[in-house]
Amino acid sequence: MFKSAAFFEKESCPKRNWKSCAKEKMKILIGSDHAGYKLKEELKRYLESSGYELEDYGTNSEQKVDYPKFGYVVANNVAKSGNKGILICGSGIGMSIVANKVKGVRAAACHDEYTAKVAREHNDANVLCLGARVLKEGEAKKIAKVFLETSFSKEERHKRRVDEIKNLEKKC
Repeated sequence: MFKSAAFFEKESCPKRNWKSCAKEKMKILIGSDHAGYKLKEELKRYLESSGYELEDYGTNSEQKVDYPKFGYVVANNVAKSGNKGILICGSGIGMSIVANKVKGVRAAACHDEYTAKVAREHNDANVLCLGARVLKEGEAKKIAKVFLETSFSKEERHKRRVDEIKNLEKKC
């Protein structure tokens, strides 16, 4: 269903040209439950204006829904496509639990710019989970920006740890 998209790498895209490179190289898969719907819509506008292509997997209103189905469909498509994902629920925790059930997904519930940065640099996280009830819109935008702009460090210790996680997935 999805074409594989190349990951954004700072080395392959000079900062002065970041918006055009982001648009060409990275598709963001996004989803939420009812609690995260408003924040999802705000993040979509922000990310599209920053040059990202988005695929929205719902929900499409504030009508109460169960978050696992939305978290799963985004995570599953992230694992298949190589794109990054953003999931939003009330706390960010429920979505991260669901997303981490999918082989190949490393979802991180981030609550500030630092956690977003290290989730990417140290853990090669590919799904950002946000809590709409605990973050202000401006904070969420900053967190998403840092998450999407930060590359995996590729330092040996971080590569080794991510490989350990991948090996654990094979045992499950």
